[in-house]
Amino acid sequence: MAREFQRGHKARISDLTAGTDLYVGVQIAAPGLTFDISCFGLDADERLSDDRYFIFFNQPKSPEESLQQLGPQAGDTESFRVTLDRIPQHIQKLSFTAAIDGAGQMSQIGPGYIRIVAGGQEVARYSFTGSEFSTERAVMLGDFYMKDVWRFAAVGQGFDGGLEALLRNFGGEVAEEAEAAPQADAAPGFAPPTASEAPPAFGPPAAPEPAPAPPPGFGVPSQQAAPAPAPAPQPPTQPEPVAQQPDVPQPAPQPPGAPHLDQQAQMHAAPTIAAPLAPPAAAPPPPAPYGAQPQPAPYGAPGAHPGQSVPPPAQPGPYGQQPPAYGQPAAQGSGAYAVPQQGPGAGLEASLQKYREAATGQRWTPQSEKLIRADLGIDGQPVLARQGSMVLYQGKVDFSYKGAGFRGRIVGNATGQEMQLMRCSGQGQVFFAENSAHVHPIELQGDAICVNAESVLAFDESLQHEVRRIEGHGIPGGALFTMQFQGTGTVVVKTAGTPVVLPVTPTTFADANAIVAWSAGSQVIISSQVRLRRNAYPGHSGETVNLQFRGAPGNFIVVQPYEV
Repeated sequence: MAREFQRGHKARISDLTAGTDLYVGVQIAAPGLTFDISCFGLDADERLSDDRYFIFFNQPKSPEESLQQLGPQAGDTESFRVTLDRIPQHIQKLSFTAAIDGAGQMSQIGPGYIRIVAGGQEVARYSFTGSEFSTERAVMLGDFYMKDVWRFAAVGQGFDGGLEALLRNFGGEVAEEAEAAPQADAAPGFAPPTASEAPPAFGPPAAPEPAPAPPPGFGVPSQQAAPAPAPAPQPPTQPEPVAQQPDVPQPAPQPPGAPHLDQQAQMHAAPTIAAPLAPPAAAPPPPAPYGAQPQPAPYGAPGAHPGQSVPPPAQPGPYGQQPPAYGQPAAQGSGAYAVPQQGPGAGLEASLQKYREAATGQRWTPQSEKLIRADLGIDGQPVLARQGSMVLYQGKVDFSYKGAGFRGRIVGNATGQEMQLMRCSGQGQVFFAENSAHVHPIELQGDAICVNAESVLAFDESLQHEVRRIEGHGIPGGALFTMQFQGTGTVVVKTAGTPVVLPVTPTTFADANAIVAWSAGSQVIISSQVRLRRNAYPGHSGETVNLQFRGAPGNFIVVQPYEV
């Protein structure tokens, strides 16, 4: 009897069958839609480093025929033959995919499956339906991967885009055909360009010919009227003043409001004047009357040289006190040379004044950007917090262990991310913090929010909270552990740095480690972006797995500037 797989389940091939010559069948259909079903042979870095192991309708087998596309048979839309003991060592993973050819969505498909048959007997089957997808145009069905031994994983992960987008996402390159001009006897699209044709944009530039030829596809497009020839470049010489040359082409007409060319030339030709960084000095004293001798500066004091100001005369200090020596700063106080006086604003108490506790009389009060206080005596409701997050408490406060419940234990055991909570009750104040993370209280008034479990610091016990699990192939631990809060109360989240709140659009993606929270009305989809190319290409994020968010206007996500 065939073993039924669910999304995310994995098993050794040896546990399913002792054979290595396997038949893989895929059944997927929808009214009015056609599908491209393919197999990607990937290396140890999950890159399509060898295009010969991309098995699809134009390349039905690999060089040594360890992978073969057999076509529709036995009720399957497409089928493959996989001979595991003949697959070369540099191929470490086989990814079977299905993509819609043309318009359509995966939500339109009927019940389908991917199955493994060995020795004429079906040994494994993973079934799926269109209700598991939405607007995706491709789906990653299942993987054969080498981890000590060959294993099988049921993926069932949707992907936005057709076969070409899937190939680009896997690191492959799609050859783009240049659109040729209509001719009576046009050559086929795959034929090389003729001598009269311009080379394609991705080809090398053509060799120069004596006769004028059209510019290549990647050159600057020709104009009907050639512009006036620019002056030939001159070797670097001594700078010369800007002058109007009669043979220089006339400039293009200036837009309204733009400065005239002569004004621009004068502006750029003017010398740059660097101002001193120091503030301007005091104005020098007025000159002595005509015929009178200027008052000389005291011996050793700075004189009135150009660029140097004369300091004002010192004011006499209190009786019995001597002025400071030349060059020494005057003491702070009422007089120029007064002794520092101790006042009510000086001393240790004044230094620590800005760090005093902020008492607002509210349930939750941020003490700083990394510390928050909960007042248990405001409404008498206990607080649930992450174990170990208490840094200080005042009053009679009881701390007890709070389990995650039966469902939470099941999810925690499955993901290894069970959240350990403590219950804080009594009369007093409790201060919470963790690893110098920024804390942010979020107040709920009957609405709901989903928070990454790693970002939850504390919350009111009056809030309804539910453990949720987002499964996806490629997420560390196999799933993302989240908590949904709903009701009236406050939940405190922690972030590594200042977060940003963004609206949800059809193209909103976030890294699984950077996501903090999102509105409960948003739909979360696992989006795989595996780098499978020989060299990294522009536009790739470098992340293995991303979370795609969808939803109606008004939904949002919260992202922190941090990732593992």
